[in-house]
Amino acid sequence: MIIDYLYENSLKDLKGNKRRYYFILIMLIIALVVSVVFAVSIGAFKVDIKTAYEILCYKILGIGAENAEILTKGSAYNVIWSIRFPRVILGAVVGAGLALCGCIMQACVQNPLAEPYILGISSGASLGATFSIMLGVRAFSLFNVSGVAFWSFLGAMVASFMVLRLASINKKTSSTKLILAGTVINALCTAFSNFIISIASDAEGMQSVKFWTMGSLASAKWESITTPLIITIICCAYFLTQTRLLNTMLVGDDAAITLGMNLNKKRKIYMVLISILTGVLVSACGVIGFVGLVIPHIVRSLVGADHKKLLPICILSGSIFLVIADTVARIIIPNSEMSIGIITSLVGAPFFAYILIKKSNSFK
Repeated sequence: MIIDYLYENSLKDLKGNKRRYYFILIMLIIALVVSVVFAVSIGAFKVDIKTAYEILCYKILGIGAENAEILTKGSAYNVIWSIRFPRVILGAVVGAGLALCGCIMQACVQNPLAEPYILGISSGASLGATFSIMLGVRAFSLFNVSGVAFWSFLGAMVASFMVLRLASINKKTSSTKLILAGTVINALCTAFSNFIISIASDAEGMQSVKFWTMGSLASAKWESITTPLIITIICCAYFLTQTRLLNTMLVGDDAAITLGMNLNKKRKIYMVLISILTGVLVSACGVIGFVGLVIPHIVRSLVGADHKKLLPICILSGSIFLVIADTVARIIIPNSEMSIGIITSLVGAPFFAYILIKKSNSFK
């Protein structure tokens, strides 16, 4: 009787948790749609929410074709479809990608304070962008990508490679060695960036570097969001198939070895993919901090540490967070725009302090 009672209760708990997970998932999908429609309708040029919704439905789903001539006339259509919607899409993609990278990184290094930029990606990208802006090599580009974006991506990749190479000395990569290697490369890249700024003496260039390092989605265009979108979708699809291995990483390498799994090789693959994805995102919008740190922690408190549930919720939550943050950055100062990195830092820094105080929570 007791065993039957416990078994029935455990089944009820499982069903309740499953229902709760799907409820959160559906609510986040709805919240993402609402935040996108809301984001494209407000700004210096205000558009009625109903009009914005109708334009998006017509362009994306083909709904309302009978009113196509009315919808596509006027400045509202151009503002929404050509200016704001690409920016919102890039924000959603960057938010999803950074949240995904943060979640994977925290599992790989078994450290709740880890985020994508721990590999020196942000400092490497900043060095590449500083090199491009301050030394006047913006004209060089590849694959129809702007010079600053190309050099920032190249800097991010070189920095990531150096971190991974430094951490894999003695043919074994550990979480501690990754963190220490990231700290070393970050310091080196920051020093070189400051050196370039010092010898260039370009006031306008310094302002450009400052604005870029704080992150912005203002340069988003349809042709510039294709690469981040494709790379993010591929990485999301891949990591959603790796949830079992990610869960195994949480218990440590020793336990994984007893299960017959070699996590060292997988960890390197994950790090390379994270580096590529973060490098692409940073080259598209600059350095936007704290997304990969804050979102996984909030989601983990809602659905637990199981990556099968954690990753989809993280991806959606990251998208919503950055779309809202970018909207606030656009409207908070009349007739001007604040860097989105300032908004995410204002949210992330206090949360970071909270994590330090409540560090005992970790992955449990």
